[in-house]
Amino acid sequence: MSKQQPSWLKEAVFYQIYPQSFYDSNGDGMGDIAGIMQKLDYIKSIGCNAVWLGPVFVSPFHDGGYDIADHRRVDPRYGTNDDLVRLFAAAHERGMRIVLDLVAGHTSVEHPWFRRSMRAGRNEYTDRYLWIEPVWREKPAHLAAVSGYAERNGAYVANFFWCQPALNYGYADPDPANPWEKPLDHPACQATLRELRGTMEFWLQLGADGFRVDMAQSLVRGHDEARRISALQTLWRGIRRWLDRDYPEALLMAEWSYPKHAIAAGFHVDFMIHFETVAYNSLFRNHRPELISALPRGNTYFDRNANGDIRLFADIFLEHYNATRGRGYISVPTGNHDVPPRLAEDRSPDELKCALLFLLMLPGIPFIYYGDEIGMRYIHGLASKEGGYERTGVRTPMQWDATKNAGFSTADPARLYLPVEADPEDRTVEAAQRDPGSVLHFVRHLITLRKGHGALGADGDFRLIYAEKGGYPFVFERAAGGERFWIAVNPSGTPRSADWKNDAASARPLVRGRAALTLDNGTARVELPGGGFGLWKIEGK
Repeated sequence: MSKQQPSWLKEAVFYQIYPQSFYDSNGDGMGDIAGIMQKLDYIKSIGCNAVWLGPVFVSPFHDGGYDIADHRRVDPRYGTNDDLVRLFAAAHERGMRIVLDLVAGHTSVEHPWFRRSMRAGRNEYTDRYLWIEPVWREKPAHLAAVSGYAERNGAYVANFFWCQPALNYGYADPDPANPWEKPLDHPACQATLRELRGTMEFWLQLGADGFRVDMAQSLVRGHDEARRISALQTLWRGIRRWLDRDYPEALLMAEWSYPKHAIAAGFHVDFMIHFETVAYNSLFRNHRPELISALPRGNTYFDRNANGDIRLFADIFLEHYNATRGRGYISVPTGNHDVPPRLAEDRSPDELKCALLFLLMLPGIPFIYYGDEIGMRYIHGLASKEGGYERTGVRTPMQWDATKNAGFSTADPARLYLPVEADPEDRTVEAAQRDPGSVLHFVRHLITLRKGHGALGADGDFRLIYAEKGGYPFVFERAAGGERFWIAVNPSGTPRSADWKNDAASARPLVRGRAALTLDNGTARVELPGGGFGLWKIEGK
């Protein structure tokens, strides 16, 4: 696959916005596009120069907008298409980018395509979704089929919730005994692919800077996994070739969570998150009951109880990093709308800084979930909102200041999309701005360092220095262009130290993290208190 990438990508630091919860500009209790536009300068002040915007399209909102009824029209609760175009322009005036959420694998049950596919008589949309017919036929155990919903004598396959019927992109190895398993070149499958590309082009023409593809690994189905992955990669490579030719500055980013596969499929970036491997979960949330994941549970490395194992992350990360380096990027985000609880949950400000230093100094593309830069917390006990369930508590309104509704909205609190934290204390933007030692100012400092030194950026070399199985601390090196940096984190609750051989002449600390680094006759020693961290620029031999 081509190594071509958008010229702005390697300098990108992303900020993820859950649009209904960011800022309400008109007092109706719902975040909106105009509100996002009003806060672009704040986002830029953090150091973020790109925004991943959650879905803002017409939807019945059974799954927070990931059940789309019209991919080419903004839902009125957020504004209009013209508002979104104005947001693109306002971002570009500030040197920023806006990347949209592309829900490629399914639609809402209220989408006009699906309403026609539900009909008993054949039409151009009959085979655009996966239907098992007749309705009484035994359903394969691996398919989530919904019966009794349609006039049509069949059960449709749901991609996630019942309200999200799976679009038909074809099977890599269709079984003739199953009529719904169409080959990839079937006219209906090709029509679905054309519609996907048409939607992308629609928004690119209006000024979007690319797409984060929801459930990118789900489009092609199959019985043999290797053949399915190969066919899926062929599909996405076709999209990437088109973008390289016609929209070379557009970003293609996957929610796949298996970068080796996603980057080989043509994506510029893939997330390493809470599914496919235990790497991400093992860092921050594997011990938390709120975490939604089918993967094995266990201990967490960034935990003061010191029961974690950094190798659960490091070995998997290195496998994917080495396989994709020079061809694409991995993102290990602070969190997202699907990953409860928030990063700050049960962590002190210093412990949160420790986690953020680790994340923002990794190679690849950083992503900050809105509010993580001020230590917003997970709100427990909320009733599920729009299919959020455990996820609802990470989707609450941004906390701006000490005014009504934490500055999110002037609406009556009963009208808010979700309630704000009852007593946010210093967890607001206003309070963080005033405190020079706040998490917000720390994040700004780290991003400034990252942008000022290529070694700390997307492409800098990454090498483990001290990463003992079951041990603390974790120390790694970033290097490029003759510069070297050492990063050390001790998420445990007790003092820890590490020694290693090196050729450094001196080390200059770049953050205040209560860590001590000494160099003596070719040996380096780092000592960190519980929750301690450090970043040093290494000079000479």
